[in-house]
Amino acid sequence: MTASKQQEAEAEADHDPQVVVAPGDASRSSRKERGLWRDLTSYWILGLCNNYGYVVMLSAAHDIIKQFNPNDESEDSSSGRNCHLVSTGAILLADVLPSLFVKILMPFFPFWVNFRIAIAVAFSAAGFLLVGFANAEWMALLGVIITSASSGIGETTFLAYSSRYNKNVISTWSSGTGGAGVIGSLSYASLRSLDFSPRDTMLIMLIFPAIEAFAFWLLLRRPQVDILPVTTVESTEVLINDEKPLVGFKEKFFYIKHLFKYMLPLCLVYFFEYFINQGLFELVYFEDIFLDKDSQYRWLNVDYQIGVFISRSSVNVFQLDKIWLMSIFQFVNVVYFLTEVIWWYTPSIWIVFAIVLWEGLLGGGAYVNTFYRMSKEISPERQQFAMAMVVQSDSYGIALAGFLAIPVHNAICGLPAAARSLVW
Repeated sequence: MTASKQQEAEAEADHDPQVVVAPGDASRSSRKERGLWRDLTSYWILGLCNNYGYVVMLSAAHDIIKQFNPNDESEDSSSGRNCHLVSTGAILLADVLPSLFVKILMPFFPFWVNFRIAIAVAFSAAGFLLVGFANAEWMALLGVIITSASSGIGETTFLAYSSRYNKNVISTWSSGTGGAGVIGSLSYASLRSLDFSPRDTMLIMLIFPAIEAFAFWLLLRRPQVDILPVTTVESTEVLINDEKPLVGFKEKFFYIKHLFKYMLPLCLVYFFEYFINQGLFELVYFEDIFLDKDSQYRWLNVDYQIGVFISRSSVNVFQLDKIWLMSIFQFVNVVYFLTEVIWWYTPSIWIVFAIVLWEGLLGGGAYVNTFYRMSKEISPERQQFAMAMVVQSDSYGIALAGFLAIPVHNAICGLPAAARSLVW
């Protein structure tokens, strides 16, 4: 049996239990499956570590602004609202624009995976150090920018690289990125609640770039010919079974239009949710409860990330192809939060926590279902480029949200403060 026929037999055996293969082929397939746990575990850890710094910087946005602008939080007679003149949307832009720039360029550069990951790990560590030791606002923002670039390099590279592994690494990667949200926001909120300084908090978090390097270079198996997965294409649409890999800039550029059905819904979902998170979250305020104003912002972020983690870990249990439905539901959340921060009509912060959890479920669900759907519908030959392109779409939405969040935030800050008439 030739090598190509052996691969075909293995592929059929993986996806059709009724196919019978020769003993030698079955033994090779068995060895491949026994080592699969390493790939799945590695991709979970890589998703966690790659997004961890990004999440921490957003969770720390309120503190970063306050650290270098201690006098910009005021409550005057004309407004009565206690809010920062500089929105956390400014931190969001510093945290997403470099990542977006990297994601746009990466698909067209040579796929030197080890070089890319080495840069991502080094940038991640440098970002934590710069923010931790910052003695000026520009230095802290530079740390946020470098962390963002690290996340962008890692995400485009790891998702493109996933085309060489079993398709289930997409689900573990997505779960890991969701775990980054929970662990990142929770660890930051917890360490700050325990009175750790911002510097000590960032130094403790340096362990994550080291874990990322371990997972990629030591735990993850190298993709060799005998362990390359063959992914079936499952779609109701007519697809060409023998699609060839995309070659050259022109061919890749014209292929992008076929990816819009994945990109547009994901972009909208993230635009709506990050407009909420970075433009409106810090304006949600309940007086005289068990959390002070800063803690309310931190724990709303933790709550949101829990929702993201749950939904990003659920794709093997529940799939939803209609991503556009999630964008509609997310828009409804925007309407709620926009009216809430203006009129303060919600009687209990627990209601807000429930809606924020739902917001996170929608965002995480849109992300994981988009890439899982692509892993089934796009031929393996084109998945590497397609994954690297579609991963940009959430960043487009986040960047637009950051630009819009700043003027909207400042406009609401100028409104007279409402009185919460009903409190549970």
